[in-house]
Amino acid sequence: MAIQLHRHPLSGHSHRAQLLLSLIGLEVELVDVDLKSGAHKQPEFLRMNSFGQVPVLDDEGVVVADSNAILVYIAKKYGGGQWLPEDPVGAARVQRWLSVAAGQIAFGPAAARVVTVFGAKLDADALIARSHALLKVIDGELQDRAFLAADVPTIADVAAYSYIAHAPEGNVALDAYANVNAWLQRIEQLPGFVPMPATKVGLAA
Repeated sequence: MAIQLHRHPLSGHSHRAQLLLSLIGLEVELVDVDLKSGAHKQPEFLRMNSFGQVPVLDDEGVVVADSNAILVYIAKKYGGGQWLPEDPVGAARVQRWLSVAAGQIAFGPAAARVVTVFGAKLDADALIARSHALLKVIDGELQDRAFLAADVPTIADVAAYSYIAHAPEGNVALDAYANVNAWLQRIEQLPGFVPMPATKVGLAA
């Protein structure tokens, strides 16, 4: 039985889980969830994730919800130590970026993209400004290193990649952030990389 990933193809949260599975070389069955019809709020889906959100991983009966939790699970079970360091300092550095992914990225570039891609009624200008403030910090963090938390890619990079790479779809331009762009290219050059589909909105139109 293959690993199943219940996801939406335009969800960055879903993509980060799919990306790590592919980078590690694991076979996965992608099960698309029709968010428009409310499939994620139906009893069958809610039994897997009571919050009614994608993605959800089903690894031969072991069900894991929440994208960052899925990254931790995959890294611990299949990652061989690279993707989530075991030492306290390394683990803490990765956790810092998982928190950023769930915080500043979710409420910055991800939210700005939700306005254009999914039509959310949010303050786009405030979200764009918040995104640029975040990107300036990340660009500085990447000044002297290739990856966010270690000398090699970890789930910190996977968690941050999807919504930053697709920030232009939320009208958040990346032109001014040379270090961020170089980091995105390094992720995209990793063996097993899979892109998230682009949408014809925002600056990507």
